[in-house]
Amino acid sequence: MPSRILGELSPAQFLAEYWQKKPLWVRGAWPEFCDPLTPEELAGLACTEGVEAWLVPEPEGEEADPVRHGPFTDHDFLSLPESHWTLWVRDVEKHAPNLTALLEPFRFIPDWRGDGLTARYAMPQGTVGPQVNEDDVFLLQGQGRQRWQIGIQQAESATVLAGSELTPQQEWILEPGDGLYLPAGVVYRGVALEASLSYAVDFHAPRHRELLSRFLEFLLEDVDPEARYADPDLMVQENPGEISAAALDQVRTLLRHAIALDDETIAVWFGRFLSETRPGFRAEPESDPYAEDELREHLRGGGTLERNPGSRFYYIAGLDGERLLFVDGQEFALGPKVAFMAPLLCRHRRLTLALLREALKPADARQLLLDLLNEGYLVIYEEDGDGSD
Repeated sequence: MPSRILGELSPAQFLAEYWQKKPLWVRGAWPEFCDPLTPEELAGLACTEGVEAWLVPEPEGEEADPVRHGPFTDHDFLSLPESHWTLWVRDVEKHAPNLTALLEPFRFIPDWRGDGLTARYAMPQGTVGPQVNEDDVFLLQGQGRQRWQIGIQQAESATVLAGSELTPQQEWILEPGDGLYLPAGVVYRGVALEASLSYAVDFHAPRHRELLSRFLEFLLEDVDPEARYADPDLMVQENPGEISAAALDQVRTLLRHAIALDDETIAVWFGRFLSETRPGFRAEPESDPYAEDELREHLRGGGTLERNPGSRFYYIAGLDGERLLFVDGQEFALGPKVAFMAPLLCRHRRLTLALLREALKPADARQLLLDLLNEGYLVIYEEDGDGSD
């Protein structure tokens, strides 16, 4: 972890004084930072099917060209001008797993709040905004320089302020290795002063409406689709327009039974909900499943297990030493003897024999590793296993 990612602040100080409160600029946040990819490599990713990428041209007159979405071709880039455009590529760490190193310094914030790494290549005068920042974001400057400005905080909605000018309250020029934290709700604008690469580590908070709607969807999974309201004991009532107390009681009973708000139900739903991966990154089961002896041989030969870069691993501590492990929307209930596996798998992206030595002893822990491997949540890369990793 770069010692200056938060300047002179500890993670605890940052969370108490800056997180979701005010911006933080750090000169030399990542000393001697070296871009993990070139502009050409980023453009290559943007030409790949399944990669979310978009080109944002700057208006040279009164009207701007529309935003263009990938995948792109070599011709798309060769036809671009020498300035006034920006290329964005989202979730780059899922397509190039070595880029997860850029996320590690920020893991003092819970992983489930993270929304991936977005890389941006901007030619001179390529701009961002003005717009309202929906998520909390850490910006890390690679090659080149960019000017960032912020205006009024706590705007009402995260929208692009089309055609508007930003009256800056604060301004920074980021150079290679500099960092800038912008809390949600800030109106901001960025301008590339020269050809530059930058990286955004986003932290997303689900809206209340999304949480409630997804929880209700979860509850509906256990509702019999054929079940109906029934009133075989219906009585004649004086006024046909009245909704009777008996009808209300029956509906109250139904809803109270269906909307289970006990702690266990909420925990299981929340873990599944948060760990659901994006559709384009769903793990694929092994076509030729590994056997237990193959896994042992691989690890003892110096090989490692890697977390699928598109998978999400979280856990919730339960009662009596148990833990619930969640991977890509799937739930694994781990008893006290193997509960240690949950924090181990969630802490480390790369698992070596040294880390897994205890996990290879209990049969249930070995089976869990094997299941995760054969379902594609853990992977073995072909070049791995020769002791050179």
